[in-house]
Amino acid sequence: MADKTILIVDDEAPIREMIAVALEMAGYRCLEAENTQQAHAAIIDAKPDLILLDWMLPGTTGIELARRLKRDELTSDIPIIMLTAKGEEDNKIQGLEVGADDYITKPFSPRELVARLKAVLRRAGPVDEEAPIEVDGLHLDPVSHRVTIDGAPAEIGPTEYRLLQFFMTHQERAYTRGQLLDQVWGGNVYVEERTVDVHIRRLRKALGSAYEGLVQTVRGTGYRFSTKG
Repeated sequence: MADKTILIVDDEAPIREMIAVALEMAGYRCLEAENTQQAHAAIIDAKPDLILLDWMLPGTTGIELARRLKRDELTSDIPIIMLTAKGEEDNKIQGLEVGADDYITKPFSPRELVARLKAVLRRAGPVDEEAPIEVDGLHLDPVSHRVTIDGAPAEIGPTEYRLLQFFMTHQERAYTRGQLLDQVWGGNVYVEERTVDVHIRRLRKALGSAYEGLVQTVRGTGYRFSTKG
């Protein structure tokens, strides 16, 4: 982790300093920016491994910058954690919908921040796209495009397969329907959000009673794949 560079974008110098001290103690390199213009320049120059982005910034907001970064091919894969004093559910969903990877409400402890940051960096690490994935008795083989459940082949449609592969490689995190559409169907395909619900239902049916509970509904947000009840 020591070679990872984190860009801290916040208009309040004491907050940037507090975060930088905590991250440097944890072995990260830090860059700082106090507005979106500085942030964008630093992102293009240094290509940080992760961006800690304050929601409320003077001029262009953090949410607008996040939207812009996720639209641009060169920056769309940089993980973003939104920092904000806004704790309301709507703001969380808005942050996740523009592509933020996590969301931390101020005030937060440096230890919590470092733990969340490590988790996001771990998730953002390269995934071996050909390695089989197994969760309990559920087995997905990306090379043969086969799914087996407790050793028996599963009847699963192509969209449900892609949905399951995405879930199994992105476990324990809630995704909105919009994010699932982008990731599984592709951002340039026009599909209504309720289509996601239809395919989730089909996927659960294909998984059967033993494994349908892995695909969980997250009220007010969307869905998550989790081995925890």
